[in-house]
Amino acid sequence: GFWDDVLVDLVSSGVADGVEVNKMHVDAASMDMVRRPGSFDVIVASNLFGDILTDLSAAVTGSLGLAPSANLDPTRRYPSLFEPVHGSAPDIAGKNVANPFAAFLSAASMLRWLEPNGMPPKAAAIITEAVSSCLAQQESTPDVGGQLSTVEATSAVIKRLHTLQ
Repeated sequence: GFWDDVLVDLVSSGVADGVEVNKMHVDAASMDMVRRPGSFDVIVASNLFGDILTDLSAAVTGSLGLAPSANLDPTRRYPSLFEPVHGSAPDIAGKNVANPFAAFLSAASMLRWLEPNGMPPKAAAIITEAVSSCLAQQESTPDVGGQLSTVEATSAVIKRLHTLQ
């Protein structure tokens, strides 16, 4: 398929020197992600399989509400997209129960992506630290052991952002 051809071209061009590349079918990757999640670092997949695998990886690590995602244009000619793995979560929209942390972590990923263009490197670290601090204090939504609503969890992160600057 197309992405297999892109992978072969990248490897043969030397762009992926030093990167271990393993091709897997999505069913085998899913099984290994459950059995050995630590064996994965970066997954490159088509949109359909990538969506399945990112949702699975988020569930394996604790919650869809913690997983940021990025669809990157490595050439940087066109915009890249940063969003929570769960997307807009239409099934819980308006109920004040969604975990906002993946949105914050997606923003941190975007800021890291923008660093070569002049974004201060500290900005992404501060956001990540604010979310980590909330999790450590269980100031979070029920999906990760807390008791806060979406609005309350968002406020907890924002409060920490003000103190970490």
